[in-house]
Amino acid sequence: MSPSRNDFDAVSAIIDWLDACRHGDLKGLLSFYDDGAVLECTCEGVSLRGHELIAEYWAPKLKKKHPSAFSLDHLTLTDHGVQIDYQDFTGKPVRLYFRFGACNKIIYTTSGPRASGLRKMDVH
Repeated sequence: MSPSRNDFDAVSAIIDWLDACRHGDLKGLLSFYDDGAVLECTCEGVSLRGHELIAEYWAPKLKKKHPSAFSLDHLTLTDHGVQIDYQDFTGKPVRLYFRFGACNKIIYTTSGPRASGLRKMDVH
């Protein structure tokens, strides 16, 4: 039996997502995403849909990650998901927003450079 939506812990899921990134575990990372998930990155100007394209996006980043990559700086619960400030694969500060679907999988992410004083990302 799968856990109900009320039993889902989005914060734990994000911590586990970061752990998969730190360990370079692409298969584990992809397990957090819904099959039709959308990934948007304003840093690189990309918008991708589905496991295959998300895997192509993350694979090289996980292989050449900086030692300080994927360290969490701040986490905020939002009305529709979770927003984190963390160090990207190069060690630069980034803000990332996650939205989860009814299946408790990531259905949408958007990320961009972290600006000082910025409180919440403008998400769709």
